[in-house]
Amino acid sequence: MDTNFDETYVLLLLADSNLPTGSFVASSGFESYGTHGFLSLASASSVGKGGTMTAGTIAFIEDSLHTYARSALPFVSDAHRVVDAFKGLEGKPETGHDATIKILLELDELYETMTLNHVAKRASKAQGVALLTLYSKGFACPSGLSDEDHLSKSLTVLIDRLKLMVRGEETHGHLPVCWGVLTSALGISLLRAQHLFLFLHARSLLSSAVRLNTIGPYSSQQILLHSVRPLVEAEVSQNKDIRTGIFGDMHCNGVDDRPATTWPLGEILAVRHDLQHSRIFNS
Repeated sequence: MDTNFDETYVLLLLADSNLPTGSFVASSGFESYGTHGFLSLASASSVGKGGTMTAGTIAFIEDSLHTYARSALPFVSDAHRVVDAFKGLEGKPETGHDATIKILLELDELYETMTLNHVAKRASKAQGVALLTLYSKGFACPSGLSDEDHLSKSLTVLIDRLKLMVRGEETHGHLPVCWGVLTSALGISLLRAQHLFLFLHARSLLSSAVRLNTIGPYSSQQILLHSVRPLVEAEVSQNKDIRTGIFGDMHCNGVDDRPATTWPLGEILAVRHDLQHSRIFNS
């Protein structure tokens, strides 16, 4: 079967909004953003309440995508590279389990340290372990399947081991790290994994906006096609080569080559999520 078709088919599966990853209960700070009145501070050129709400939603997505790409995408990239290296081991890839797990734990711990608020940490951990569970229960080859190869079995063992460590609270299981692990295990290229990671983040924000009634479902699709696409492409282009420094590139010591949070206001609003009198999202 054509390799490009295989990758496209898996991308379609991962883009399914019905995947049990828990993202539907997270607004990534958007609910708090609206509660604190920032949606109404949108561009003065917007006409009417609906235009203001739409402009405010797009403004939030732009700021959220920018900081998320700069802070989380490097962890996706390095986790993907770690698992790719594991897959490239000659002979018996299971010999690299311990070394691979060690680097993934270091990435996970660094992301935990860099995530500035407990609300974002909570949502990231819940969605991260959901991705590992999704691979084990939904994407791994069924036991006894005749065409299951040795590498597939080894990847399943690796991800199951990581998932058990998360369940046992030996590590955190943050979403960017687990996304890199999942997409590499499924054979998705790094660039495609980066694009889909940011696209799904933006789509989740728009889904939250629809449920909060700041925009309608048709407007959501319009924004996703016309406004989000150039934003995602720009952020991937700008941040695709940034690394954490843990995996094989410690010679890059410049500040511009490292993950960073670029939107302090977003962090403040996100941490105030639990202080709202009523809320429908977990983050």
